[in-house]
Amino acid sequence: MDNALVQVRGRKRVVLFAPSDALHLYLSGDKSPILDPLHPDLSTFPDFANAQRWICTLNPGDVLFMPALWSHNVLSLEFGVAVNVFWRHLDAEQYEKRDPYGNKDPVVAGRALQSLDKSMQALAALPAEYQQFYALRMMARLREKFCLEAGGEGNSDSAEG
Repeated sequence: MDNALVQVRGRKRVVLFAPSDALHLYLSGDKSPILDPLHPDLSTFPDFANAQRWICTLNPGDVLFMPALWSHNVLSLEFGVAVNVFWRHLDAEQYEKRDPYGNKDPVVAGRALQSLDKSMQALAALPAEYQQFYALRMMARLREKFCLEAGGEGNSDSAEG
């Protein structure tokens, strides 16, 4: 969901990451194990160095628009009060009923990720060279279907159909 973060009192530091940086964030569901994006452990998370950070400090009266799919890290710099306003732009059935903030994947995306997990488990029964061969074929099909470049970026307008 899109989100407007309204800072009423105090200050917050917000670090945003564009959807195109998702591959560099080590995401697991809606979480990243990188707790401090300004001082990451690059020996553990080396690819994080490739993520572009958008950093701002919110002061009282500031409003920050955070589009859906943008990952973010928020740190209160002092005691404060803030208000989040969320709104949906997908059909209501695409959101989990128990997820009022839209932190979870849309329902169909969650199902697709579960299918991917099952596919990886199935391939685990094969020898390593077969696993790699079929994983590369699966990646090629995804790149072709969604017009993805090798780095993961694609043109979402041509992903229909």
